[in-house]
Amino acid sequence: MMIPPKTRMKPRPSVSSSNAVLAATAALALAVPAGSRAADTTAPAAPPADAPAAAPSPAEKPAPLPLHQIEGNGGIFSTLSAYIVNPPRNGEPIGRPSVGFSYVDIGHGQNLIAATLTESPWKRLELGFGWNRLDLGDLPLAIKEATTVSIRNQEVDLYNFNARLNVLKEGEFDTKWIPAVTAGVHYKVNNGIGDIDNDLGGALHGVGITHHDGVDATLYASKLLTFLPRPVLVEAGGRATEGVWNGLGGFTDHYSFLFEGNVVVFVTGSLALAAEYRQQPNDYTPIMAGGKPLVGKSGDWWTLDAAYVVNKHFTVAAGYGHFGGVLNHQANGVWGITTKYEF
Repeated sequence: MMIPPKTRMKPRPSVSSSNAVLAATAALALAVPAGSRAADTTAPAAPPADAPAAAPSPAEKPAPLPLHQIEGNGGIFSTLSAYIVNPPRNGEPIGRPSVGFSYVDIGHGQNLIAATLTESPWKRLELGFGWNRLDLGDLPLAIKEATTVSIRNQEVDLYNFNARLNVLKEGEFDTKWIPAVTAGVHYKVNNGIGDIDNDLGGALHGVGITHHDGVDATLYASKLLTFLPRPVLVEAGGRATEGVWNGLGGFTDHYSFLFEGNVVVFVTGSLALAAEYRQQPNDYTPIMAGGKPLVGKSGDWWTLDAAYVVNKHFTVAAGYGHFGGVLNHQANGVWGITTKYEF
């Protein structure tokens, strides 16, 4: 493999979203048998005249939906939702935080770990953070065998800083057809890809992976369909990105405009099944050695997921995924688990 003259990745300037969750909660409510939701029509007894005033009842906790997406946004696994995570409940000045953890076994010693945090200070605004670590598995050994070059890093870390604004609430303006619409900005920093590029004498830079940070922009619409036998949530969006494998492989100089989305079926009041699809860009030249990829071509992602609402605070989901080319292998038939806790 030809190694270009040593270069450094160019730094970028630092770049410094509710009725939505209530709609998802309504979906769960629709799945509960009607008899269990029957109202108590018995009038309460009047309190004594000298009884102290009753304290206001605490705000009702809705179901913990949507889930946490691996980059620290409300969503499924890799795709987003226009619904905001854990917004302020009625009577509360700000929302409460939510935390999550995900693990995906990609194979060949490679795995992805994600720790996520969201806070929604207002009903229309969601702030999120996601830390992703990709273990490179047998890639360092494959590079050494092909080039005799040893790379120092055995993993890369990606830090995601997210801000999403709910531009339209579902059913706003007293209409039934308007979906929830949310726009997002996502600043990403990769710690590790620059060192790998230096160890390879600028090989990544030479094939178009030129930066260690980048900014994504997203726009998503979500609509809950209640006229079907079971409630179905349809979510679709677009993303502008320079990222390779969401930014885990670094960033290029060219934006790609990609489609992503998901469909969720609420099977019972606690169980939901989801399918999602996310396009991936290929604005770089794959690096090959001996007819085998060291940095292969990206493939679109799709996953099948099952999510279970344990209680009003905790959800857990498991999924099967097809990621196409990741690093030096095909990552098809991978398994993962993700959890989220809302305070």
